Amino acid sequence: MTDKPLREPTLLILTALADAPRHGYAIAQEVGKISEGRTKMRTGTLYGALERLLEEQLIAVHEEEVVDGRLRRSYALAPRGREVLAAEAARIARTAQEATRRLALGGRGATA
Repeated sequence: MTDKPLREPTLLILTALADAPRHGYAIAQEVGKISEGRTKMRTGTLYGALERLLEEQLIAVHEEEVVDGRLRRSYALAPRGREVLAAEAARIARTAQEATRRLALGGRGATA
């Protein structure tokens, strides 16, 4: 696991793979949905990230097939990736909970 927060593109890719294996285009589509359109993964960026995540053993190749003469891979979240994503989700949830708690204070006790 990692002690530092995941970069947003990594977090989004791992999240996109958390419920099912997907090929590159489907991962890009899911990233767009998850981020509510804020993040659009360009092809070069996506495949560079996928190669890095494969090297870090956070994802694995799920299946390879030839479609229209081109190799098409689908990727799945690896066990280590699931652990890292779960830890990051918990960290984000704790931060969000603390932000919500402090907002509920309504500025009481704030100093100028």
